[in-house]
Amino acid sequence: MAASSSALGTTISPVKLGNPRSKTNSLLLPSSFSNPIKNPSLSHKLFTSNSNVFAVPKRSFTCKSQAIPSSNSSPNKVQEMQVYEINERDRGSPAYLRLSQKSVNALGDLVPFSNKLYTGDLQKRIGITAGICILIENKPEKKGDRYEAIFSFHFGDYGHIAVQGPYLTYEDTYLAITGGSGIFEGVTGQVKLKQIVFPFKIFYTFYLKGMAGELPKELVCTAVEPTPAVEATPAAKACEPHATIANFTN
Repeated sequence: MAASSSALGTTISPVKLGNPRSKTNSLLLPSSFSNPIKNPSLSHKLFTSNSNVFAVPKRSFTCKSQAIPSSNSSPNKVQEMQVYEINERDRGSPAYLRLSQKSVNALGDLVPFSNKLYTGDLQKRIGITAGICILIENKPEKKGDRYEAIFSFHFGDYGHIAVQGPYLTYEDTYLAITGGSGIFEGVTGQVKLKQIVFPFKIFYTFYLKGMAGELPKELVCTAVEPTPAVEATPAAKACEPHATIANFTN
């Protein structure tokens, strides 16, 4: 048995456990990780390059309210434009639909309308208005009415501007610009409605935001002071070629 034990002792040598800090364990890692402390800059590069192996695909999340505005967002520039709306009593406008079936103006009455548009200097015919007013309240003490108006200004080839808001027959109001087409696509802002002679003469001042370019020069002019006596020039009334915009809306 002793001999057998001796032989066994000779055959089976004790197994040595590796020191976790010994160099033999470096075989388990790439050689570049064997001693990263000796060269910090090299170590940084190696860890950076090897980190790509374990990189997890990234997803970006953007909060809309914190997003950087895109290049096509509405600029802050405000462009002004003045126009006259004149009812020359030749379009059958306005029509009064007394849906309330009351003898006096009352909630629910409708007033469709369409009138002619001229530049602020009254030198050119530029288009028409088209829309409807919904009577909200009769104001006997003010000798007028309050309407909610929804209508558009049509400017021939230039496009149109849509507006909505309060229309008061007895004082000035501001309406919201809700959009447009043509050169007015994406436009916002507001328009001031100045009542001159209801319902025949109104003066508008547009405060336009978000236009892609500058307003055409023929739409920007020095306006005639709004008074009850204002009239378009004879050439503009006659729609002579030099006194209209291209393909003006009629």
